[in-house]
Amino acid sequence: MGDGEQVEVVSMAIDVEAFYRRYGPMVLRRCRQLLKDEDRALEATQDVFAELVRRQETLTGDAPSGLLLRMATNTCLNILRTQRRHPEDASDDVLDRIACSQDHEGSILAKIRLDRIFGRERQSTRLIAVLHYVDGLTLEEVAREVGLSVSGVRKRLRTLRARALELEGA
Repeated sequence: MGDGEQVEVVSMAIDVEAFYRRYGPMVLRRCRQLLKDEDRALEATQDVFAELVRRQETLTGDAPSGLLLRMATNTCLNILRTQRRHPEDASDDVLDRIACSQDHEGSILAKIRLDRIFGRERQSTRLIAVLHYVDGLTLEEVAREVGLSVSGVRKRLRTLRARALELEGA
């Protein structure tokens, strides 16, 4: 390369359609798992891919499954947070779950425990817990997904477990 020559760097946008075909079912499974409602899971899946379209020029194709799982988890957590803040919007859903629940008391107690455990936690800690305990990612994989060291992830999970044990004893 001589003086004055320029190298053109071509930025390749990700192929959202190919991502949807390949990873759409995985994203939908995650949304179903977190939201426990088929219609809301379908909407959340659409939201994930709509966001992917908006950001396709700035994203790379590196670790697409991890990226999409993280996007789906964050989208679902935001939906659940909004639902908690505006319970009147979800009154029919709550009534349906109560009516269909086999073990109403057990599910209420579980929800109360989870709210107490996660109530003061950062969203990133919630994401770490979901990735590790629900998705079964290793500590190394979780660390890579959330941008922390393995020891940082381990510390967050240890603190979370200690809080859960403390609340169980209270």
